[in-house]
Amino acid sequence: QVQLVESGGGLVQAGGSLRLSCADSGRTFSSYTMGWFRQAPGKDREFVAAITRSGGSTYYADSVKGRFTISRDNAKNTVYLQMNSLKPEDTAVYYCAASPRPLTYNGRYSSALPTSYDYWGQGTQVTVSS
Repeated sequence: QVQLVESGGGLVQAGGSLRLSCADSGRTFSSYTMGWFRQAPGKDREFVAAITRSGGSTYYADSVKGRFTISRDNAKNTVYLQMNSLKPEDTAVYYCAASPRPLTYNGRYSSALPTSYDYWGQGTQVTVSS
């Protein structure tokens, strides 16, 4: 069973940084591709980043490429999202998610699609002030 708990959200000024964490209390964390998504009020859930089971490859949305970094520590059952150069448009609730499928860049099971993930955390609020 996968149980995901996010932490690290908060209020930050534009240009600042935050690091989000997502911990899994289960025993199969390393078996899952992990992703981060975000959802702003009135908008659809949006892909942010994903990482392979081993952590060897990553995948980013164009809107965060070069500013955000996804990483994982399988020994700690935790995935991270380092967010730098934050902008007001990054304001959203951020969710981590776990997928049993390998990292996929396109197609029906793309890791950018929320439907590719079976487990979700409860979300953590990130607010970037201008």
